[in-house]
Amino acid sequence: MKKLGLLALIMGLVFIASCSDDAEDNLAQEQELSQAELQTILNTDEITSAVDTALAELYNFTGATQKSNECYTAEYTDNGFTATFNNCVLNGSENINGTLTVVYGTDANTTTYTATFVDFFVGTIKVNGTRTFTLNSGQMDEAISFTITSDISVEYDDGKTISENGAKTFEFVFEDGQDTLWNLSGNWTVMVDGDTYTVSGDVSRSLICEYWTMGSMQIGKNGLQVDVDFGDGTCDDKATVTYPNGAIEEITL
Repeated sequence: MKKLGLLALIMGLVFIASCSDDAEDNLAQEQELSQAELQTILNTDEITSAVDTALAELYNFTGATQKSNECYTAEYTDNGFTATFNNCVLNGSENINGTLTVVYGTDANTTTYTATFVDFFVGTIKVNGTRTFTLNSGQMDEAISFTITSDISVEYDDGKTISENGAKTFEFVFEDGQDTLWNLSGNWTVMVDGDTYTVSGDVSRSLICEYWTMGSMQIGKNGLQVDVDFGDGTCDDKATVTYPNGAIEEITL
């Protein structure tokens, strides 16, 4: 089951998943990028972490065409599987309910799978859409990278909706005598209720640091374009936002 071994590796990697004082430079609240907004943009993958946990659970099987336990059943084919959950609690997740379909794909250089969710519930959160995971082949002794392409929406029981569309590439970089680096790059769009954020950039951090500490992102909020600089590699929770009029704001991650 070489294919499933590579896909299990993808899942494992997923888990290891001040404004100017000049009055004329001050921006109205609706034109600012807030700390909460930046955190939402950076952490949308955490929203579906319980879904990813469910997927990882399904790779730990012995090769049978059907698998079940007290809370889910899964039927496997050569091209993927369909799984139905009934109040599953996996690795401390919220109750998981619903059916998802996974389709595998491989070529000479990549291994992929696409998961499709239709009214799939993690606790009271409803998930719809697709996520495609691609393990990029290459010099795996020096770096491991994978790409997540999302077209997915998440709806909370209070009516709040977050959706994401686009591609992110995550990479572990190994260097002798250096801390392992965790990189994020790509282009994606996040929609939160009535606000739309477009994101592009390339940022990094050491795995021993909680925050992104190097690189920059260009973020558009409803047409407003800002640059976010995450620093020089120092492990801290600060980033610098530069607005189109030159105003600079320090923000907490």
